[in-house]
Amino acid sequence: MTAYFIRRFLLILPTVIGATMAVFFITRITPGGPLERYMQQMAMNEKGGSKNAGASLSEEQLAELSAYYGFDKPYLEAYGIWLGVLPREETPQFVKFEKDQTELPVTLKVLLPKEQWKPNNAYQVTPATLHRDGRLVCADVSALEGWKTRVEAEKSRVVLYRPSYKGAIHGYFHLSTTYNQPVLGMMLEKMPVSIFYGLCSFILTYVVCIPLGVLKAIKHRTMLDNVSSVLIFIGYAIPGFLLGSMLVVYLAARMEWFPTEGFTGENFASLGFFGKIWDVAHHAVLPLVCYMIGSFAFMTMLMKNNLMDNLAADYVRTAIAKGASFRRAVIGHALRNSLIPVATTLGSITTIFVAGSMLIEKIFQIDGFGLLMIQSLEERDFPLVLGILTLDVILIMLGNILSDYLVALTDPRVRFE
Repeated sequence: MTAYFIRRFLLILPTVIGATMAVFFITRITPGGPLERYMQQMAMNEKGGSKNAGASLSEEQLAELSAYYGFDKPYLEAYGIWLGVLPREETPQFVKFEKDQTELPVTLKVLLPKEQWKPNNAYQVTPATLHRDGRLVCADVSALEGWKTRVEAEKSRVVLYRPSYKGAIHGYFHLSTTYNQPVLGMMLEKMPVSIFYGLCSFILTYVVCIPLGVLKAIKHRTMLDNVSSVLIFIGYAIPGFLLGSMLVVYLAARMEWFPTEGFTGENFASLGFFGKIWDVAHHAVLPLVCYMIGSFAFMTMLMKNNLMDNLAADYVRTAIAKGASFRRAVIGHALRNSLIPVATTLGSITTIFVAGSMLIEKIFQIDGFGLLMIQSLEERDFPLVLGILTLDVILIMLGNILSDYLVALTDPRVRFE
């Protein structure tokens, strides 16, 4: 069984590579990307008169933008750079040579270590001379360390850059094209909100659904079972985002029983300890109802059906025939085996780190991981989309492996080979 789980862990990497390669290809062919959006914005500014006629993007500016967003390389090479197996061209400079020019002055700009930063200056700037054939000359020879050049003869220009291996395998997902912030930092910043809702819905679902499923199995075909089943399936048939819209309109906006949006209130910082707890709980009631509405019915009926199957099994009837009480037969025998399928769903706990629902967080304007997902799609923020996808795939794979492990742990009959 150990070999099986080792193989499952080894499969995570090719799965992530396959998923990200597919989405990376889609981002390359999808219209309306960051480059087009930037050019549209420049055109609108020029048309509105906020910029003069000389604000049109030159060939060098277009090349710099394409290099910045990673559209200047072929698909596989660009993916290798994003992944981190190929060097990234940091701080590229596109130097255009006229017909009679053989050399041009350039500036070598290097980011200093944080402890050497000066007020309003985090870079060391060194003048140098770039030749048409790609040779770089500088009085300070040490300043040339790490710099590379690439001659593009057909365009009469030389690209000056610093190669750097920095990609997804190193935990770097580039900068968001919309917010100009590191993608990993943005995802980590939004996680606490989604972890809160994920944990709360996860715990409440199991705490409520398991006892309710046991009660429905014991009271099968009674009034309690029939009424609760109707209510459960009505709730299951209503999508969470539709229920959220109804709750916002009626309970929040019209009756004003709950806040209409946000994770906390505007005066949260000025509240005391218990006041902050009440404020978070008051804001969380409606979203949690929407989060739980789908899984509530599934978990309850799963628990009920499993317990009923085990109550009808021969070993339970044998236990009762030997003198065991019905209560002992249920709790000591049937319930333990009925929890095995339920335990396999515990693997989904890994997804609570990114458990935010896009539509629910959009409706309630909760600044969590789900809202970040939908914003990245709306803004065509491809680095952010790829970062979120990578994290989702890894956590889903880990959750599946954890589910398999719990199956083997709770059911001794199961052995993975």
